[in-house]
Amino acid sequence: MRTGSGPLWLRREDGHRQRLDLERWFAPPDQADWTLLSRCLRRGLPTLDIGCGPGRLVAELQTCGLPALGVDITHTAVSRTRGMGGNALCRSVFDRLPRENRWGTALLADGNLGIGGDPSALLRRAAELLCHDGVLLVEVEPGDLDERVTVAVEDASGRSGPTFPWARLGAPATVRCALLAGFAPIDAWDCRDRHFLALRR
Repeated sequence: MRTGSGPLWLRREDGHRQRLDLERWFAPPDQADWTLLSRCLRRGLPTLDIGCGPGRLVAELQTCGLPALGVDITHTAVSRTRGMGGNALCRSVFDRLPRENRWGTALLADGNLGIGGDPSALLRRAAELLCHDGVLLVEVEPGDLDERVTVAVEDASGRSGPTFPWARLGAPATVRCALLAGFAPIDAWDCRDRHFLALRR
């Protein structure tokens, strides 16, 4: 996160590794990112980027004149977001946040539906943060995946950090959780091998 280059992986307890796309997270928004950003801009409402990482999305929204805030538990990520001119807080999404129940749009991009390892709890929390008729834009995994795992971040030397719970959901599983959290699916789209849903509160 300090250098903006990898490789880094999420390693599961069974040994399976998923590469983290650090280079894309640190690059300017790409075509798939713009499918999210353009929806935020069309709505024209304050936007919360949950798990903002190094801040490419929240910084771009602010450059375009849209009020936006990133939230992330990683100090380095928040510092980079602020360095790009984006507003960001070093805080868990489950902590008290500004504008609770008043955000017009929220983002869960780059696999951040996995935060906390309990997508149902995360979606319920997102519903609490959004205003009535607010929209959550979520990036999902391909296919009908519904995976809850324990992972650790591993670097190229095989060194690992502490373990933490994580989840990976495809669109069908995400919709099932979203309906129980009070959301209604209103759109689904793909771009550059990435997959997205729009959910209305």
